Amino acid sequence: MAELIKVSDFNGGDSDEGIRVRKEALVNGPSKFLREFMADGLEATLNRMSKWLVAALFGGIILWRHDSEVLWASMGCLLNCILSIVLKWILNQERPVSTLRSDPGMPSSHAQSIFFTVMFTNLSIMEWLGTNIFTVTISGLALAFGSYLSWLRVSQRFHTVSQVVVGAALGSIFCILWSWSWNAYVLKAFISILWVRIVVVLGAAGFAWIFLYMWFVFRLGMRRNSLDKLMKAKLHSILVKIWRKCTLSSPNRWT
Repeated sequence: MAELIKVSDFNGGDSDEGIRVRKEALVNGPSKFLREFMADGLEATLNRMSKWLVAALFGGIILWRHDSEVLWASMGCLLNCILSIVLKWILNQERPVSTLRSDPGMPSSHAQSIFFTVMFTNLSIMEWLGTNIFTVTISGLALAFGSYLSWLRVSQRFHTVSQVVVGAALGSIFCILWSWSWNAYVLKAFISILWVRIVVVLGAAGFAWIFLYMWFVFRLGMRRNSLDKLMKAKLHSILVKIWRKCTLSSPNRWT
């Protein structure tokens, strides 16, 4: 601060004003940042981050499990998003504040994706550790976490309560049925039929490609040509890696 005042003394007749402005900038800078952050709102910030938090959770589950079932779940996550988009345009129900978003709001795609991920997380934990106090507690916390992130869509006026509830119910039911279909039918076919493996691998690769595309487009602002080249290379790498895992290792667990 002393050095700043000395420099300002040689700036001519407006030195006192310059010193005052600099002092205010130094003193009020951090507090101004905090005020702007809080003015935007913690809930608004968490709402914007919710899709990335859920994507990180799903990515963590993929890395943790690294088996054939998680490929099926990735494919299901992609189809779950497509189902939400189709239902939006079929039902064509307006959002509570149409000026915030112009597309239909029923069901909430955020809530549907969040609860698909939360339900798959809970099913994975139950499958790994069984049903006990610990897993029930973790599952309850995961449901509370998903419920809070979904409720933010209501508090920020992007959706009505009914739109969020319907989205959460659809995501949960879709995940349960998708997981059941794997254990009941798909697993046997995945082991014995080559084209089933190909479909599952392509579905998982499509999920990974869309996630990477969304990340680079909206977060890193890359140019289209550079992005397309990168995505082709990434997709090829993912397909090769997944295919090797499926063909060289056991169908239930990667090593």
